[in-house]
Amino acid sequence: MEFLPTLWFISIAVLWAGYLFLEGFDLGVGMLLGPFARSEKQRRLLINTVGPVWDGNEVWLITAAGATFAAFPHWYASLFAAMYVPLVVVLLALIFRAVAFEYRGKAETALTRRLWTLALSAGSLVIAFGVGTLLAVTTTGLPLNANGDRVGGPFAWLSWQAVLGGLAVVGFCLAQALAFLALKTDGDVRARSARLLARWAPVLLAPLAGWAVVVVAGNVRPAAVIVLAIGVAAALASWRSAARRAEGRAFLFLGLFLLASVAAIFTSAYPAVLPSTLDAAFDLTVSNASSTPYTLQLMSIVAAFGLPLVLGYQAWTYWVFRRRITEAHIPEAHAVTRIV
Repeated sequence: MEFLPTLWFISIAVLWAGYLFLEGFDLGVGMLLGPFARSEKQRRLLINTVGPVWDGNEVWLITAAGATFAAFPHWYASLFAAMYVPLVVVLLALIFRAVAFEYRGKAETALTRRLWTLALSAGSLVIAFGVGTLLAVTTTGLPLNANGDRVGGPFAWLSWQAVLGGLAVVGFCLAQALAFLALKTDGDVRARSARLLARWAPVLLAPLAGWAVVVVAGNVRPAAVIVLAIGVAAALASWRSAARRAEGRAFLFLGLFLLASVAAIFTSAYPAVLPSTLDAAFDLTVSNASSTPYTLQLMSIVAAFGLPLVLGYQAWTYWVFRRRITEAHIPEAHAVTRIV
């Protein structure tokens, strides 16, 4: 086992898990903005629950992609080149969503406000589905030749496994958003969030469990099976906690379910970082896809100093904005008029 490539493979898995855990609920809140909120004040309440943290959560996405590029350039090149079309769509969705956060409150008419709401909801859905698709194909494989190049057209990545991964992340984001809203708000939004999570958790979490089962079944390892079993138990515990209105435990068990599922998936996939569906000899692995030892050493030193700073800053942010908010905390919207 090569220590540094394996260390960075684990680190990248942790970064993706951290991204899904932290951004999962703010993507889910974005998706719920249209169908869940019953009034404009409730929409603003939902936005305010994630307003102080959503952009900080995206740091994990940038870091995960950047770490993949620096630690495993062949993995990055093959995966991102093969997924060019969906990643461009995800990039546009990231832009639309970020702009919607900033401009929705400055809309002059009800129509433009509805359009920005649609941009925020649709952007959140596209991002969640696209990231799930990307992660699914990197664990189930792409049609790669001996050079690591995609064989087939621009949609050669499209498979039932890719769709399952997309549905897995969308379902998890929605479940975690409901748990987060039940934990973060009070009143009608809190009650309906808890009730919906208790009712729909099995449906929303089934695709992620299914994705993990597919990968683990393809390369059975005792450690992965045990971790997956822990994840399934955590999902059941989250469902039970939601039914009992134990909101804190429901949210934490959902996080444990995610971490265990990601751990089981990457444990089974190791040492492949991007399998080839054409021939196992063409698989990209931690050995043949990694950077030089010098690069990995330098990255390890930078991460040892930078990661605690990021974790400390985010922990402080969540602590400052830890209290519940209600519709009574949302002031009346002010009128927006043109300057000229």
